[in-house]
Amino acid sequence: MTEVVAAFIQEGDRFMICQRPQNKARGLLWEFVGGKVENGETKEQALIRECQEELSITVVPTDPLVDVIFDYSDITIHLTLFKCTIFKGVPTLLEHNDIKWITASEISEYEFCPADKIMMNKMFYHS
Repeated sequence: MTEVVAAFIQEGDRFMICQRPQNKARGLLWEFVGGKVENGETKEQALIRECQEELSITVVPTDPLVDVIFDYSDITIHLTLFKCTIFKGVPTLLEHNDIKWITASEISEYEFCPADKIMMNKMFYHS
């Protein structure tokens, strides 16, 4: 099982989602920014590194909000979503295809990676 972390970054009533690059697994689906935890890293350290690499921002992870185990055809992940604030920088597209700030009522307008969709359902719809 691969440990994966993601950032829930909120400003007001909106939160940030990112569209995966077309050439990657689950290309063009939407997700929370994040990635794999590397050997020797804590989940928080991995999240800080991933946000720096993917969006050129420094985040401060606080509480884990929700987690899910999901079996994709190519990988089994344990995904933990952390509440984060942006400490430094402005989100910049370094890897993703697009970035959006959406409200909970707009979730249905986007096609999310299955694991991210489950996390959103747990957070917003408590299912």
